[in-house]
Amino acid sequence: MLHKFFFNRLSLEKKVKQLHEKGVALGSRIKDGRQVHMYMLRDLFVEVLYQEDKTYLAPEKVNILNGLSNLQQYLETEFRSRF
Repeated sequence: MLHKFFFNRLSLEKKVKQLHEKGVALGSRIKDGRQVHMYMLRDLFVEVLYQEDKTYLAPEKVNILNGLSNLQQYLETEFRSRF
């Protein structure tokens, strides 16, 4: 839990740098016509949107989920909203 507190205090660019250096890239998906990249950093799951959907450009937004159960609930909600 303390890890999430400190991670939230980082700038957007530093968050993504931490994800690239110490996190695990889990994959990507299309959400609302945009490509969203999912990373895991310890017990955090982080979605990242990049400018023009290109990972080498600057990040636009991150969405942080704490723990696997929150990730599962979030993905189920996202799935249900599509139908």
